[in-house]
Amino acid sequence: MFLKKRHIGLFIITFTLVLASCSGYEKLLKSSDYKLKFEKSVEYYEDGDYVRASRLLDQIASMYRGTTKADTVYYYQAYSYFHQRDYILGGHHFANLAGNYPNSAFAEEADFMTGYCFYMQSPRPSLDQDNTINAIAAFQVFIISYPSSRRVADAHKFITELQDKLVEKSYLSAKLYYDLGDYKASIIALRNSLNEYPETKHREELMYLILRSNFLLASNSILSKQKERFQSAVDEYYSFISEFPESKYRRDADRIYENSMVYLN
Repeated sequence: MFLKKRHIGLFIITFTLVLASCSGYEKLLKSSDYKLKFEKSVEYYEDGDYVRASRLLDQIASMYRGTTKADTVYYYQAYSYFHQRDYILGGHHFANLAGNYPNSAFAEEADFMTGYCFYMQSPRPSLDQDNTINAIAAFQVFIISYPSSRRVADAHKFITELQDKLVEKSYLSAKLYYDLGDYKASIIALRNSLNEYPETKHREELMYLILRSNFLLASNSILSKQKERFQSAVDEYYSFISEFPESKYRRDADRIYENSMVYLN
């Protein structure tokens, strides 16, 4: 019974403290004391209460614009959203800090974090890659702006990772036309992917699919177009085997060549 009463007492004390804390915070939001708001926002930030910190910082950011503390306010504001995993607003505030206060002690870090926020929004390869492209561009600007920074190595690493994702996106998009049986579009898309990323790890497969797409296009064409298209398949065969003579696709490539030559002869 004593323990039960004790637990109830602790609950009441805790609940009262929470209410008092909330009441104090709501009063702070309505306050016009911007200096106090800034001090409390930093306290909330350091305690890991990023939601409260960001609300206070949003209220005072415009009031500090043009002052010596403006970059510090932007810094905490950006990181408050970043730690909430709101990479859109976090990146926006980092970009504002770097753009508006290039001489700030936080400028280098803000430039890097602008790219990193885009990096965190970069989706899997099958989806739209606008944020991937934006991240690469931001990291490249960072490397040019701060060539001696200790963060340059990380920027290069992220760029390589993001470029690999673009290669994979290009490969998947090109292969989609082949999978759908649109061989005319497949040839164009596969060739564009190779031209854009000639060093892709999918090069062998892409060249094989170009060969096979030419053959299947020829096989399904009207008679007046078959000769030209089978000849294209033969040309692609020679290109393929000259680069990949020991390819795992060699047997099927030889079969395509033989069938194409039967028609041409």
